[in-house]
Amino acid sequence: MSDTTNGFPLDGDDAAPGLPAVAAPRTSTSRMIADALRDAIVSGALAPNAPLRQDAIARHFSVSAIPVREALRQLASEGWAKIEVNKGASVAPLSADEAREIYEIRSALESLALGLAIPNHTAQSLREVRALATAAKRERDPSLYVARNEAFHMALYAPCGRPQLLEMLASLHRRGERYLRLKFDFPEYKGESDAEHAEILAAVKRGDIAAAQALAAAHLLGTGELLYRFLTERAAAKTVTEKPRAKSSRSRS
Repeated sequence: MSDTTNGFPLDGDDAAPGLPAVAAPRTSTSRMIADALRDAIVSGALAPNAPLRQDAIARHFSVSAIPVREALRQLASEGWAKIEVNKGASVAPLSADEAREIYEIRSALESLALGLAIPNHTAQSLREVRALATAAKRERDPSLYVARNEAFHMALYAPCGRPQLLEMLASLHRRGERYLRLKFDFPEYKGESDAEHAEILAAVKRGDIAAAQALAAAHLLGTGELLYRFLTERAAAKTVTEKPRAKSSRSRS
């Protein structure tokens, strides 16, 4: 993305283009700062491994260092940031292992939610799910696609009657947003994914719980494996390109 940065973009006087300002208080200052930083990480405005400088963040939000430290601790506990002694905080890197694990967990939990939801779906709820699937299929903007994709999946499970399960799934979707955006590097895969959505919905409409669960599990596990391979290969390619540079540096010393 063109607005991605390798450093925290708040060293100047201007506001960061990809980072929203804090709105009116909803819970606490630290929570609102954490929400804003999380949104910037998800959108790509803050790149993996970008430093999260407390002083720059405090200036941007016109707050003291205390709520910033609390926000960074919260992000670190959720896996969005890492805090290292004598180095400070930075955006957590993209991880092939994490991407695959998120989709493995989603596969298990969403299969459960789907099985519980199918008997409770109505003609109206199924029309809403179909409309969301169509909107996701037509979407080409990565940010909007992520939101529409999540809306489709969550609408499938909404009638399950398990609020804690739905809360867990919403959290997993949030954790996976950075990775889901990578699907746009595979245009052909998005088409396959949209087709799989249609197959899952067809099974739900038939009331075929076993088929719907199998299709959903295969859909999610396949996405996880695709992202795992992509990130693993990208890391390997980066290592190869950096080796000559390291040798060249040693020859000049």
